[in-house]
Amino acid sequence: MKKCIFAGTFDPFTRGHEDTVKKCLALFDEVVVAVAENKNKHCLFTAEERAEMVRAVYQGESRVRVCVWEGVIVDLLKREDTPFYVRGIRNTVDLEYETDDFYASRDLDGNFVELFIPAEQSLRHISSTLVKNALSFGTPFEDYVPEAVYRAIVNRK
Repeated sequence: MKKCIFAGTFDPFTRGHEDTVKKCLALFDEVVVAVAENKNKHCLFTAEERAEMVRAVYQGESRVRVCVWEGVIVDLLKREDTPFYVRGIRNTVDLEYETDDFYASRDLDGNFVELFIPAEQSLRHISSTLVKNALSFGTPFEDYVPEAVYRAIVNRK
């Protein structure tokens, strides 16, 4: 069975993230969506809230599993017994950041295989920051997140 890890802060999970998972499901038997606990980021939602939003998106999809993770990604890959780590790429800024991160991770584990999945043109502008900005200004955001995430955010207020 081929499995990959798709990790991120997902604060909140967007349509771009959803598209990356969809592409992963075309390549892998299982996708582990790891909601990152990043002490250096100030998140709007708790890690468990973020994980619950992702679980709601994939309710009924047995090939997607959601976990909360704090630590280096190579340790999660070892725990999950897979070398495959997927990153969504929207632009050259993402590519540079992810490439640098890849080499740092490769230094920790030579078996580390990172796959970059480019964003669809129609989704390139969508980011969690865009959603949080829309929330802070009270502007519409439902086109940027999966329906289950939209409902969770609206019901949280």
